[in-house]
Amino acid sequence: MSATLILKPGKERPLLRRHPWIFAGGIARVSGKPAPGDTVRIESADGRFLGWAAFSPASSIRARLWSVDEAAQIDEAWIGQRIAAAIGRRAALARDSDALRLIFGEGDGLPGLVVDRYGDQLVMQLMATGVERWRDAIAAALREATGLADLYERSDASAREREGLALREGTVSGRTPGSALPVSEHGVKYLVDVPAGHKTGFYIDQRDNRLAVARHAAGRSVLNCFCYTGGFTLAALAGGAASAVSIDSSGPALVRAAEQQTLNGLQAARCEWREADVFESLKQMVASGQRFDLIVLDPPKFAPSLHHVDKAARAYKEINLKAMRLLNPGGLLFTFSCSGAIDVDLFQKIVAGAVFDCGADLQMLRRLQAGEDHPMLMTHPEGEYLKGLLLARL
Repeated sequence: MSATLILKPGKERPLLRRHPWIFAGGIARVSGKPAPGDTVRIESADGRFLGWAAFSPASSIRARLWSVDEAAQIDEAWIGQRIAAAIGRRAALARDSDALRLIFGEGDGLPGLVVDRYGDQLVMQLMATGVERWRDAIAAALREATGLADLYERSDASAREREGLALREGTVSGRTPGSALPVSEHGVKYLVDVPAGHKTGFYIDQRDNRLAVARHAAGRSVLNCFCYTGGFTLAALAGGAASAVSIDSSGPALVRAAEQQTLNGLQAARCEWREADVFESLKQMVASGQRFDLIVLDPPKFAPSLHHVDKAARAYKEINLKAMRLLNPGGLLFTFSCSGAIDVDLFQKIVAGAVFDCGADLQMLRRLQAGEDHPMLMTHPEGEYLKGLLLARL
């Protein structure tokens, strides 16, 4: 007999709208003694069945929804079916890249689970107690659905600590990946550091946006800020950019960027890798009158929580304002935020404020987002963490 979470009156409304999170403040009482990760029954205050969810006693998100089907049995077979379905939906996306997100948490009905594929290497992240409870079943289902044996775990993000889980990483099965796993994306070669790179080793979520930069780069001078290992820079150079200045504060990341430049046969004379603080560099370039035809702003997460939104908004506005002042007429600005606490509307308002202060006319050509392998559940807008804008200076 499973334990039951009984909600306070009125707190069933988000769940009736299929939002997958049940917050601690909405729970009236717990019937039974569920352990972390156990599947619990969710009921309204008047006793109606609402769903099955994974219990997380240490988190403010006290339970994450598995299913609203009362007849569902959350077991190894159910988990395996969800994994196989998620991977099957992405089959057509593999033709342009062998770096692909196979499972994206709530977007695929598997809250807290992220799985990426780099060639024949699988990498998984377990970020919540529910998927932690089914770790072995998930590993087995991934191997079965893909036919791949090499599986590495990167469950080392701070989200696990909020779930009361220890950080963990290492080889689950097969061979241990090295620090320079080769992948190809739209004809550009990259070297992925699975054990130590950001996220699971690479920013797969920017794949489509790197292609967009490549398609606009021919003959342009490019500035790539917060470039990390140079993904946008390499795409721009492969697309025919005349030159590129790339700035990041990480020396090791820039070393890897230069290695990838050589790997792709791109001329060193067209590219400058600059180890520096982006904020200070932008300030200096504005003061010296430098100009560029295409600028990419892809900063790290400025707002890790709602408490950081005001400070983050000021930082986003500052870098966007300076980038606009560096744009030549006809120049393009690709600007991004990966802060989940900054939603699409707020990000656009911040950038619009920078346009106003710049005193120039800029058009928004389109909104930018993660690729199709990062689906957002329509009832879970929090899943849209990456957002961006493509602007043109008139």
